[in-house]
Amino acid sequence: MKNNFRDAGLVISIIALLISAVAMLIFSYSASLQAFCIFAPILCITGGFTIAKLISVTRKNFQYFARIDSEIDRMERVSMNFMPLAIAIVDSGSRLVWFNKDFSERFTEEAVYGNSIEIITKLPLEKLLGREGYYEIKYKNNYYKVYADAPDEKEAKDVFMIYFSDITRMRVLETEKRMSQPVVMIFVIDSYEELFGGSSESETAKITVQIDKLLEDFISSTNGILRKYNRERFWAVVEERYVRAMIDDRVKILDKVREIQVNDRISVTLSIGIGRTAKSIAESEEFARQALDMALGRGGDQAAIKNENGFEFYGGVSKGVERHTKVKTRIIANSLIEAVEQADDVYIMGHRNSDFDAIGASVGLAGAIRRFGKNAFAVIDKQTTLSMQLYNYIYEKEKAYLFVNASEAKESFGENSLLIVVDTHNPAIVDVPELLERATKVVVIDHHRKMINYIDKASIFHHEPYASSASEMVTELLQYFGDAGKISSVQAEALLAGITLDTKNFTLRTGVRTFEAAAFLRKLGADTVNVKMLFANSVECYRQKSELVASATVYRNCAIAVANKVMQDMRVAAPQAADELLGVTDVKASFVIAKTSGDEIALSCRSLGAINVQLIAETLGGGGHQTMAGAQFHEKTTDEVVEILKNAIDKYYSELNS
Repeated sequence: MKNNFRDAGLVISIIALLISAVAMLIFSYSASLQAFCIFAPILCITGGFTIAKLISVTRKNFQYFARIDSEIDRMERVSMNFMPLAIAIVDSGSRLVWFNKDFSERFTEEAVYGNSIEIITKLPLEKLLGREGYYEIKYKNNYYKVYADAPDEKEAKDVFMIYFSDITRMRVLETEKRMSQPVVMIFVIDSYEELFGGSSESETAKITVQIDKLLEDFISSTNGILRKYNRERFWAVVEERYVRAMIDDRVKILDKVREIQVNDRISVTLSIGIGRTAKSIAESEEFARQALDMALGRGGDQAAIKNENGFEFYGGVSKGVERHTKVKTRIIANSLIEAVEQADDVYIMGHRNSDFDAIGASVGLAGAIRRFGKNAFAVIDKQTTLSMQLYNYIYEKEKAYLFVNASEAKESFGENSLLIVVDTHNPAIVDVPELLERATKVVVIDHHRKMINYIDKASIFHHEPYASSASEMVTELLQYFGDAGKISSVQAEALLAGITLDTKNFTLRTGVRTFEAAAFLRKLGADTVNVKMLFANSVECYRQKSELVASATVYRNCAIAVANKVMQDMRVAAPQAADELLGVTDVKASFVIAKTSGDEIALSCRSLGAINVQLIAETLGGGGHQTMAGAQFHEKTTDEVVEILKNAIDKYYSELNS
């Protein structure tokens, strides 16, 4: 057995104490005989007591270890001592009372009698004894399975045997297998036709050669392979270890591709789909395709990684390139007409707390579908909508025959009814979730960047993240409806109001197709003055907006305003205040935090494109666009939300600069 160093330290300390005491006696004798006579008896009594206690402790320790040693017979002791498995025996206080040779060689520093086994296992003894099976621990650079010999309940046993099985080699092999697993990657040049549509053959060849060379250099730094499907799509297989390195580098290839410009004015962007943790190459390719679909649905210029636990996203800092071709719109329009003709009736709804875009798109579609001879209704929840001005305007002009309340829709919705969801693809925030649950025929029309949680049972999923609004997308569809697309001027004004809202009066996310849609609505009789009047606010709402703007503070070029009390028009005032704050000097993004009910807090996020507020909102459980997003919180105070928001802003900047 090894010496107990702590006992040796105790002996040395006592000897040093006795020597000091003798030295004090000699000094006191030479200094004063009277002092010597006083201190001598006291020191003698103390020294005698200390020596007696030392003898007692030593005897108890000897008896304790002797008793433990007697419980292990000679043959067991010899066999365990030379067994190629680390074994230790501990008492009920987790202290080491015996260990074999392998244990002392593996845990040299901790192999001291009396030391706690928890120094090695980092687990309490009760936890080891209370589990059937084993725990896995890491000690320095080695991995061990730790077993405990738990006593029978009937036994009065106060010592326990702990086994340490070295599994380091197995873990190394598992790690190597995992790191060498093949991963499929799909690269797509975003909006290829729009990028090179006006370029010469030589310019196109020059740019594509740069892209090819960049991807080839990227793959050549790995042991993977790269194949070109067609002029805009590439397919690669690399090992998991290189994918991890790419992720650690924040997928810098996206930034390098963005440095390539077409005609010195438009940056090239890539979308990357990566399939990880798949069981086979075929499954990895399927994961990569799903990831690519998510990347494209979120606007491109990003890498999406699909694994068994969900999706991860990197990049997505550019606005993307607007698609000029309308082939997809024509195909969707024909499919939608067919779905309408096969349905008994049609119900159209937007998102919860519906805005002008959701209501405008619903009204425009409902008006066109009615011209096909089908009953179509725009579903509205008057208790939560933010668009009562638009509802009242349409009711005044055309009565309310296009609208149906949420409760009425639930009663009349049948098995062969068609449900069209506009301005959202997230099932968690639709206006009437019960309709979505019951519907067997679903169509989705949305322009928000694609979220992980989307309506996956839609037979038609018309998703265009480059569009300014759902109203713009509906307007484009109407142009392929023939005579049915010639809706009334009031319905056209509802669509124009939706476009006006989401583009902030045609200043944000506005492309050629946005103005074409507005021109089409103008031809149908939409009056811009009437649309302008729909955005008029009450004096109280204007006062609330002004108070929010006045209360704003600036944090890292982000204006943050907070409303701590619930007010009637706050749902309208908060986003308008966020828009106003973008006019402040050096403010790149604005955030308005407002209480909308007793336990609900809404966050409105806005920017002019310098900061991607969608990425910030997504870290907070929300979503939206690069320039307009939002999130909701429950059971939190406004101060807590402010701190959470600041942390999200810090994280955004750190990832942007990494």
